[in-house]
Amino acid sequence: MKKKLVLIGNGMAGVNCIEQILKLVPNRYDITIFGSEPHPNYNRIMLSSVLAGDADMNDIVINSWDWYRENNIILHAGHTVSGIDTKRKIVSTESGIKVPYDDVIIATGSLPFMLPLPGADKKGVIAFRDIKDCETMMETAKTYKKAVVIGGGLLGLEAARGLLNLNMEVSVIHSNKILMNRQLDETAGLMLQKELQEQGMKFLLGKHTEKILGKERVTGLRFTDGSEESADLLVMAVGIKPNMAMAKKSGIEVNRGILVNDFMETNIPNVYSVGECVEHRGISYGLVAPLYEQAAVLAKKLAGLETDGYHGSVVSTKLKVSGVDVFSAGQYLDDVDTRAVRVQDEFGGVYKKVVIRGGKVVGSVLFGDISDGARLFSMIRSGEDVTGKEKEILLGSGGSAPSNADLIASMSDDEIVCGCNGVSKGAVVTAINEKGCASVNDIKACTKASASCGGCKPLIADVLTYVLGADGVKTVKEGICGCTTLSRDEVVDGIREMRLTTSKEVMHVLNWNNPEGCSKCRPALNYYLGMVWPEEHEDERASRFVNERNHANIQKDGTYSVVPRIYGGVTTPQDLKKIAEVAVKYEVPLVKITGGQRIDLLGVKKEDLPSMWTDLDMPSGYAYGKTLRTVKTCVGSTFCRFGTQDSMAMGIEMEKRFERLSTPAKFKMAVSGCPRNCAEATIKDFGVVAIDGGWEIHVGGNGGTKVRVTDLLVKVKTEEEVLEWTGAYMQYYRETGKYNERTAEWLERVGLDTIKAALEKKEDRLALVERIELALSLTQDPWKEIVETDKLRTTFENLPIPTMN
Repeated sequence: MKKKLVLIGNGMAGVNCIEQILKLVPNRYDITIFGSEPHPNYNRIMLSSVLAGDADMNDIVINSWDWYRENNIILHAGHTVSGIDTKRKIVSTESGIKVPYDDVIIATGSLPFMLPLPGADKKGVIAFRDIKDCETMMETAKTYKKAVVIGGGLLGLEAARGLLNLNMEVSVIHSNKILMNRQLDETAGLMLQKELQEQGMKFLLGKHTEKILGKERVTGLRFTDGSEESADLLVMAVGIKPNMAMAKKSGIEVNRGILVNDFMETNIPNVYSVGECVEHRGISYGLVAPLYEQAAVLAKKLAGLETDGYHGSVVSTKLKVSGVDVFSAGQYLDDVDTRAVRVQDEFGGVYKKVVIRGGKVVGSVLFGDISDGARLFSMIRSGEDVTGKEKEILLGSGGSAPSNADLIASMSDDEIVCGCNGVSKGAVVTAINEKGCASVNDIKACTKASASCGGCKPLIADVLTYVLGADGVKTVKEGICGCTTLSRDEVVDGIREMRLTTSKEVMHVLNWNNPEGCSKCRPALNYYLGMVWPEEHEDERASRFVNERNHANIQKDGTYSVVPRIYGGVTTPQDLKKIAEVAVKYEVPLVKITGGQRIDLLGVKKEDLPSMWTDLDMPSGYAYGKTLRTVKTCVGSTFCRFGTQDSMAMGIEMEKRFERLSTPAKFKMAVSGCPRNCAEATIKDFGVVAIDGGWEIHVGGNGGTKVRVTDLLVKVKTEEEVLEWTGAYMQYYRETGKYNERTAEWLERVGLDTIKAALEKKEDRLALVERIELALSLTQDPWKEIVETDKLRTTFENLPIPTMN
């Protein structure tokens, strides 16, 4: 008879323990899991990616619904456990479910700490802890503008970055003078603050909140010094506390957390605990690596295997906010017993510090370049004596940074190499030796290492090289998707050389593994075919994503948003009146001005779209497609006293000339009438800045999650030259960019010098312009096409509103 194992908590630590038990003794237990959230096990670390719009729920799921079924695990999702009868060995839920157990694991995690401030119960005051919090923030951003985050630590900064991406103004309140003061010293904290301020965050440091203002909903905060800050949304990210109320109620001994010994045992027989809810040797951990170490010990204990137990963890923190890399481990602050080696390059944005006590590395802070992080963390854990070679730790014996050649050899087998998924060095080595893994992709498929954020890929590659040698590591050519091993360039070359004009032809002739393709390659092939053969290829509407098929952005409730084209952000009273009348007629619940100077009508039913487009009688603003989105402008010399050129006219001409053009990814432009750059042209895919006697053309910018400032491509004198360079640049990007690759990534991949060389000669630019003009001559407004084509229009009529998965 199998024993009955119950896990209370469907989070990362508890389910990781179950995974390891299944590997060690797959047939020992009948397993039941309770989770308060209505989701399968997901990666809480990646919530900031969901908030930023870089991932959705499916992207951050660690174990799908199928995983539970395949392992015969009963999952009660959305059910909260109310108590454990430790005498009768029964777990009970608030909804009345009762399950007997032989062994039970409590992994209830933590709760966000909410400051007990007057007004903390008002609407718009939330934490940042789960999917529901993300949804609240995204919903709030549709209506409100100003957000305040209390907490300048790791979680608070991730929340602030996500809110910026939702086009909210964000102020971060922090009681300390230094950001991330629990992980960074003053120098690194100030460098981080400067970087984030340049990205748009505002900081109020050394502030203590006294009261939350507003009647029913938050409107602002008052500080102890009498000053105030307005707020439509208040996010508290000031820390976490172990979720131990249920355990305490059930007679399990607690202090600051659920008390456990080195084998993760509580004071009650057969009751164990792991994760953020635990207190071990006086410490509760909030980072994933120590929690997975606890899970590994408990898995061995429940499998009946010998284990030395859990003896505590030295923790490290890696943070990436909008391209800013930060690493911290051990004791990072100086004291009377420590000395430090520091390297600082303010021009390059790099700072490195190693703290040494008694000849041993006890801590480190890295900013900008964290490539030494894994090596330094290994030195901290091993206690290696560095007496006499302290400077070489960062500078190397020859004045250059040392290699990581000895890092892997010095790591213990139980050391975590993938923090997101709790994969140890030993697990990777086993996968190599016993399962034949010979590439990073093999390791990812076998162990999940590098499957989430991907930050551990270099370390995984080092382990592969250590075990197999450089010649034994398999070089894997990345195909455009899992259906083929062919790269983007090989696919495009095949389309050209064999004159393939449909996706079916491509898949057949180029030997696709999956003859139907997948959701990743079908849209890409449709784009590449249209780019190579604009006259011959007929757009495959079924291959497009739902937004592009319906020519409107689908929202979380299944309704759509409609954004009419407003050239250069310049409109007329007549058009404004028309938009207002349409919004009233179709009872549009929300009208919003976008960051690109457009008007967004949100909450439109699918069946109303064609009629709304007819009434608007305006071109599509393409807010949904991989195409030219907007050309943002300032008022320029027409009205502004600083303007040197007519930026509005330039922006309107550019937008009218290149609208409806398909590109590998969305493409945003801006034209600023003077170097004051009010249109933010230097963080766009293509930016034009007016100067005395001419124009500067800037390229490769991005204002999204990974902020990138543009590079200067060229300076020109006339408006005709601006349009010529614009067309040539866009077509070169169209012909060489990977599908779904923004220009910022494309530029860094191909190199600015390569692009300059391709556009340097006028005859080459004109040839590119000729090809882009051919593609443009074949486009038509999709709204008008649908309105005038009965077959297309009927696809919108009398259909149920789709739901989002």
